[in-house]
Amino acid sequence: MTSFLPPSERIWWNVPVGKQEIVWIGIALVWCLIMFFMMPYWHIYGKQNLSNEAYQTTPAQFQVKVDAMVEKYQARDADGNLRFEGGLPIVSPPAGSDVYLLGRLWQWYPILELEKDQSYRIHLTSMDWQHGFSLQPVNINLQVLPGYEMVVTMAPDKAGDYAIVCNEYCGIGHHTMLGKIIVTEK
Repeated sequence: MTSFLPPSERIWWNVPVGKQEIVWIGIALVWCLIMFFMMPYWHIYGKQNLSNEAYQTTPAQFQVKVDAMVEKYQARDADGNLRFEGGLPIVSPPAGSDVYLLGRLWQWYPILELEKDQSYRIHLTSMDWQHGFSLQPVNINLQVLPGYEMVVTMAPDKAGDYAIVCNEYCGIGHHTMLGKIIVTEK
């Protein structure tokens, strides 16, 4: 096809399609349909994605919720002293409760202590920039945005320490943005 052809012959839909092109278009269409119907299957049966909720919030509103949770559920040691790790409070909320975790330059606040085989609703938001919530080694990944409260239901099934890593570049201190969830057997 050249520019020397009359306009009626330059229109692409007037050009006949070859057999090879029809075969490849058919293969691509069938593959797209397979992938389309596999997405709900993977979501339900593949345990690939977390079901979560999102709500609009403001940093001030969410900070009030975090502070109230820390005040109410801050963990104490055997002597009754408040527990801290790296200057951050350790919070031990009861099973089945709503837990608030705040992302801000460059930390996750506070440190959570959860019970094994118990369900918790984890509320996440960012105070400043876009952050990533990556729970390792479980490989749970969420995008945390300012102005939105992400809610995820989690039930840890193994005791141990889990690292929270920010996997969205958030500035010069991004590599230091770590948090922690401690899962205990009680």
